[in-house]
Amino acid sequence: MVIKMKLEINKVKIAVMVPPENADNLRKLICETSAGTIGNYTDCSVSTKVIGTFKPNNEANPTKGTKNKLEKVNEIKLEVICNIENVKKVLEIIKKNHPYETPGIDIIPLMDENLFN
Repeated sequence: MVIKMKLEINKVKIAVMVPPENADNLRKLICETSAGTIGNYTDCSVSTKVIGTFKPNNEANPTKGTKNKLEKVNEIKLEVICNIENVKKVLEIIKKNHPYETPGIDIIPLMDENLFN
């Protein structure tokens, strides 16, 4: 069965990996932009403990790790829902306040659950 529907993306999920010691502050700053609002609730987020891997090249300026060596670090995957018109502001907050030279950020489009009513 094929279902055709016109999709309009109004919200995204933003996920970013961050060192555990920086997670609460970054979450606070992101939620101050109104990201993390679901219905009548604010400051909604999900945190998952993960192990990140990376190998900085010769041009990198790593916050953690050594150039040309594969690193494994404990991180928090911080996820929030964000209205599409607020994404740019959230990305600016992350890039300004994240300790990594190049933070890993995922932006995942979300379908409106009302499409399935």
